[in-house]
Amino acid sequence: MIHGTHNAVHDARNETVKIYINGELFPRHEAKISVFDSGYLVGDGVWEALRLHEGVLVFLDEHLDRLWQGAATIGMDVGMSRAELTGALWQTINANEMHDNVHVRFMLTRGIKKTPSQDPRLTISGPNLVIIAEHKLADRASRERGVTLFTSTIRRGSPDYLDPRLNCHSKLHEVMALVQALEAGADEALMLDIHGFVATCNATNFFMVKNGEVWTSTGQYCMNGITRGKVIEACQRHGILCYQKNFSLFDVYGADEAFVTGTFGGLTPVTKVDGRIIGSGSYGEMTRRLQGLYEELVNEAVEAGKR
Repeated sequence: MIHGTHNAVHDARNETVKIYINGELFPRHEAKISVFDSGYLVGDGVWEALRLHEGVLVFLDEHLDRLWQGAATIGMDVGMSRAELTGALWQTINANEMHDNVHVRFMLTRGIKKTPSQDPRLTISGPNLVIIAEHKLADRASRERGVTLFTSTIRRGSPDYLDPRLNCHSKLHEVMALVQALEAGADEALMLDIHGFVATCNATNFFMVKNGEVWTSTGQYCMNGITRGKVIEACQRHGILCYQKNFSLFDVYGADEAFVTGTFGGLTPVTKVDGRIIGSGSYGEMTRRLQGLYEELVNEAVEAGKR
């Protein structure tokens, strides 16, 4: 079985989910998009993924903020209002009769091209919106086991050519980093920034714990994950020292604990980095505490969404 931060409990209902494409719903195995789609041709698009908990799309505003920021960054008109996009999300969720433990990914590309090309002027349609909602309960056994990381030679790029904060369809840098990690026998990749400081993982954000302090990167060279931000918020609320700072593998190898964050898995402990055992090599006390505090923020969002 593939092991990583996105391990989910198998759910047969996903074989028959309906996929949203530009206002229409299709059975999973019939959902298709044109080979002339900008996202397929040149990775021209932005996307988000969020969770449905107890009938509430958790942290929806933050995800929409990031999507609109990403669209503005690449000069793409979303083509609808926030209310309209939210309506499309609920159309998909309701059509699938979903309520809890659901992962919703929505992807927006510039549209259909008249011919394969990078040129946005050759786009002949409005934006394409695809929404995939699946029944996904995180595998707790995977969280307890934790993940191992390998430091890739693929660096997170400079913001003057592709800002690492942009959640775009082009994820080739991250895929290449993950391939290196898998070939090295690890679960996921740790990535450094252009200066050699720890930046992020290929699909999650990285944190370490040292002497009761929580460290994460400056945020300049990583996608600023919503879960990452919530962990920082939890630390601030509860008086836990949390620093967004530059640090290197020197610091990581001597950490007391390490963990990664993501919308799907929440907080997942890191047991090894580059073959070196981190702390006790198990789920650390601070990581467990922060997981609980993060879940409190999720529950607050759920209660607020029910009002």
